[in-house]
Amino acid sequence: MEKITGKIKIPKEFFEQLVPKIKNVIDFKRVIEKALLENTSFLLQTFLTGAIILGSSDLHLEAQEKRIKLRARIDGLLHDILFLDSKIYLGLLSRIKLISGIKLNIEDMPQDGRFSILIEDTAEEQKREIEIRASILPAEFGEAVVLRILNPKNLINLEDLGLRENLERIFNKEIKKPNGMIVVTGPTGSGKTTTLYAFLKKIKKPEIKIITIEDPIEYHLEGISQTQVAPKKGYDFASGLRSIVRQDPDVILVGEIRDLSTAEIALQSSLTGHLVLTTLHTNNAAGTIARLTSLGAKLYNIAPAINLIVAQRLVRKICKKCAKESLINREEEKKLKETMSLLPKNIKISETFKGVKIFESVGCADCNFTGFKGRVGIFEAILIDKEMEKFILKNPSMGEFEDEARKKGMILMKEDGFLKVLDGITTIEEVERVVGE
Repeated sequence: MEKITGKIKIPKEFFEQLVPKIKNVIDFKRVIEKALLENTSFLLQTFLTGAIILGSSDLHLEAQEKRIKLRARIDGLLHDILFLDSKIYLGLLSRIKLISGIKLNIEDMPQDGRFSILIEDTAEEQKREIEIRASILPAEFGEAVVLRILNPKNLINLEDLGLRENLERIFNKEIKKPNGMIVVTGPTGSGKTTTLYAFLKKIKKPEIKIITIEDPIEYHLEGISQTQVAPKKGYDFASGLRSIVRQDPDVILVGEIRDLSTAEIALQSSLTGHLVLTTLHTNNAAGTIARLTSLGAKLYNIAPAINLIVAQRLVRKICKKCAKESLINREEEKKLKETMSLLPKNIKISETFKGVKIFESVGCADCNFTGFKGRVGIFEAILIDKEMEKFILKNPSMGEFEDEARKKGMILMKEDGFLKVLDGITTIEEVERVVGE
């Protein structure tokens, strides 16, 4: 009998066979329907391989009254794949629990676990390890499962984030500073971790010591020291950060600031010779100061500690294979004029949008008939210089802080999104779906 080690090995031949067969969610459904005739291990292997090929970030197994629904999240949106028989699902659930290190006999409590997939990458001729985070939640008709797929291929370079030229220049300058704090904000799933790792990839070199504390470690990056919180053992962000500071790091990545202790230690670290990269849950860049003060941090620590605040979202990119170019209509022209009227003077765009061509999403088999394929970031950033530092010490409201940042040239996420519309990258509807009308 094979020993269960928390790893699933996907043979190179199996992966290569499925790549040409799975081009969209319809193909994925067909492949799974054939796999239903095989054993549970083969079925789970097919699920995961198909999801990786399609670039899915999550697989959802949702228990309904008489059957189980399988859905896959691709480019931020969920797609229905197919329904499973309850008996097949019970076998899958046991298998997932077993390899994830989750207790099999508990059905009435939420549980979390993780396992990894070892897959031979046909392009690089080497084994690639993909982490899977399993979350199990008791629901009305049975346990619901979400498998988060953390593919290291999603780690991209700073140049590939979709930054405007001036913003990329600011980012490159700020990550090279020896001390201070860079805060990346946004909701769950907005690409904050990807941005932070793009920063780490850019500054990583032998003469710099980088230590991270995360919950959990999402991606493994060679050449840096990564640690993971274990609250049950008393190792949380605050206690971990205290230990990390004694390890003589140059750069510290704090997965998320959730409480006052973590905030205070992170701020002090940035004031005492460390570059600190971290994330915070806020709706926009201007909300960062208010969020830190609501945790209990003092303005006289916040103002001199922070170098840069970034807020971001992810918008879907137009599918290049089926995109249709069209002249802008009156309603679209009105939206662009209203949104772009307050852009800083250094960004040159046409004052009138009449006759401008933009792309429409159509839909084809290559993009799952959505009209979109892949995602790109839209950003807003506030640079904290000496003037902004003095302004923060006056305890401004969120609106006053944003107004001051606007005077200094900050572009809002919606404006950044509309600039990408004019560049033919996305659509007005997609930007409004993500940031609101």
